[in-house]
Amino acid sequence: MRIQFVCLLLALLCATVLSQPEHAIPRYRKFINQHVNGRMSADRCDAVIHSRGITKTDSNECKETNTFILATTNTINTICGRAGEPYGRLTKSLQPFAIIVCTLRNQEARRPHCQYRGQPRTRRIAIECDSGYPVHFERDIVHFEN
Repeated sequence: MRIQFVCLLLALLCATVLSQPEHAIPRYRKFINQHVNGRMSADRCDAVIHSRGITKTDSNECKETNTFILATTNTINTICGRAGEPYGRLTKSLQPFAIIVCTLRNQEARRPHCQYRGQPRTRRIAIECDSGYPVHFERDIVHFEN
């Protein structure tokens, strides 16, 4: 009886691992690196962007803006399910999030000389989801209660 139970558990575990969307995982990891930091503060933009190697895609150019979401990955992941709603091809969070928007101060700079000004905000966020995972941060959304 125990052997059958262990075999059943192993079969379920294998099915779970094999069902993970392999194509979404690299984009999900990049999303986490670029946009998730529960301990971020407005005065840490330069240090965090530098340490995480965040630049414009496939270049050494500094990004114009980068937004960090002050939440856990589990909380953000739920936007792709019950905590989000359709927003065109994107998904919009139902609740606002604390975010830090880092804006480049020295235009046309190249890594490692990027200098940013951080601004804290509370906004709903619009993200792209793939197979239940957030894979792209599109924008923050000002939301006014009725």
